Amino acid sequence: MNRHRYSRRAFLRGTGVTMALPWLESHNVWGDEPKRNKPASEAPVRLAVLFSGNGFHSKEWWAKGEGMAMELGKVLAPLNGFREKLLFVRGLYHEEARKGNIHSSQTGNLLSGAPISSGGEIRSGTSFDQLLAQTYGRSTKVPSLVLGCERSNPSVHKNYSMLYSSHISWSSPTTPTPLELYPALAFDRLFKDEVTPGDKSVLDAVLADAQDLRRGISSSDQRKLDEYLDSVRDVEKRIENASKRGELQGWRPTLEKPNIKRPADGIPQDIGEHMRIMCDLLVLGFQTDTTRITTLKLNNDHSALRFPNLPSVQQAGHGIDYMIHHLLSHSDGEDYLKVNQFFMEQLAYLARKLDAIQEGPRTLLDNTMLMHCSSMMAGAKHDNDQLPVIVLGGAGGRLKSGRVLDYKDKPERQLCRLFMSMMDKMDVRLKTFGDAKMMLEEV
Repeated sequence: MNRHRYSRRAFLRGTGVTMALPWLESHNVWGDEPKRNKPASEAPVRLAVLFSGNGFHSKEWWAKGEGMAMELGKVLAPLNGFREKLLFVRGLYHEEARKGNIHSSQTGNLLSGAPISSGGEIRSGTSFDQLLAQTYGRSTKVPSLVLGCERSNPSVHKNYSMLYSSHISWSSPTTPTPLELYPALAFDRLFKDEVTPGDKSVLDAVLADAQDLRRGISSSDQRKLDEYLDSVRDVEKRIENASKRGELQGWRPTLEKPNIKRPADGIPQDIGEHMRIMCDLLVLGFQTDTTRITTLKLNNDHSALRFPNLPSVQQAGHGIDYMIHHLLSHSDGEDYLKVNQFFMEQLAYLARKLDAIQEGPRTLLDNTMLMHCSSMMAGAKHDNDQLPVIVLGGAGGRLKSGRVLDYKDKPERQLCRLFMSMMDKMDVRLKTFGDAKMMLEEV
């Protein structure tokens, strides 16, 4: 059995499983010594980034006011109960993402602000979630968990690879972080010490084709292919190598073992069920302190998802499966609004679960930055002059919520400034990131 040695932390162990003890106010099991009349260290700050493609209803993405008096547009209506814990940020954008004006060129650099390469080359920038994973995330068994609910699209659109539309998390400028689409394998990655046969078969299934491809491509492309395959293998080795990572921590998670059953093998056929299971796994990863950084891509930009689970307003008696999401986004009809609200319902579901878990004086949501974003404001226009961004949670008391921040008419409105501020709240401080040279002072 692979034994994880995070300094002097204590673990529950079983066959093939290693689990950190839960957060306890009076008993220290993670290495640090208690101070007189004081509990163990505070819980760590977590980051969760949720993404939904194709933007939102152009007239219904808005917020005004503050606290419980904050008013929300119809898209955000499912979040009414979290207005005091909501930060609505208006007017931020990526200059580099405006150059291609198509889905791929606007999505692949969403979390980095980096220039995007076209013409067959794959190059973006290391996303800020993975930058955090390489530093802040090293103290957990899984440095970051990258989940998805729609398969990657390997095609090309207007000279840009559609891999950009399928990945917002990038481990390096040339390596999109592999998505885990299967809930059962995501569960195993969190809690099993060894790679399962299912994990191995995912990579092994493509190795023969990869070798055939290598024979017909340049040496430079061979290196890129090898780098990508190595990144897939890296996911398989994260648990195996976790014993080499760690640092002293006094805080302990609130859960000693999984409180949900292992999901069934395969991808759920109901998209709503798939998204909820992935949200449950995200919560479980945070609650057990198995990971502190998670990215959940609900769908691709230029998405082909359909929504038969949602009753259509425009076509009574039918579900919203008469048109793929990308085409639906080119209208501002009632069905598009309903799909927008469906995505926000997943965010609200996740927020409720996080907010129901106490970690000392705060909830797990209070100790989290839960960001939802898209790579354009309105799908009908591919409008990315300002990007839709909201953040729920309190970052362990470091983030003041219940506010609307408007940068639309300000000169320095790089979205990367927000990322710098968020990284700062997780003790990762940079002088520059992407096209930003300073944090957002108000965040």
